[in-house]
Amino acid sequence: MISSALRPALRAVASTSRASLLLRPAPQQLRTLVTKKYAKSHEWISFDDQTNIGTVGISDYAQNKLGDVVFVELPSVDTAVESGDEFGAVESVKAASDIYAPVSGDVHEINEGLADKPTLINTSPEDEGWLVKIKVTDSKEFEDLLSVEQYKTFCESGAESS
Repeated sequence: MISSALRPALRAVASTSRASLLLRPAPQQLRTLVTKKYAKSHEWISFDDQTNIGTVGISDYAQNKLGDVVFVELPSVDTAVESGDEFGAVESVKAASDIYAPVSGDVHEINEGLADKPTLINTSPEDEGWLVKIKVTDSKEFEDLLSVEQYKTFCESGAESS
């Protein structure tokens, strides 16, 4: 049982707590903007502006042209890459194709699962079949890439990579 001497103090604390709850602003959730863009060389990058990490893979259009992927060569973690430079290769039953960096930065992570299951590039090219994650050094390069709509138009025009 609460003594009568403590009751006023408890009431004061309870009313202060209620008031502070009523006056306290709701916590703000930080929203991370993740945007996907494409290079004319058929790589996609999903860029997280909060972390400056870009997840890179080859587009569905590119994997379709390649056919069944049988081997993927990727750079090591911490490798520096420059926008437009080759950083790996994809081999399929039809052909081999170089992979180009859509942006400059350092390789932060590679998709280890592709070593045992390169077909992820065929079954899930723009999700589970990602290739590398790059810590982007110049986010302006990302802005210069094609939007989804621009890339679709580029592919429909029959244009090859430049």
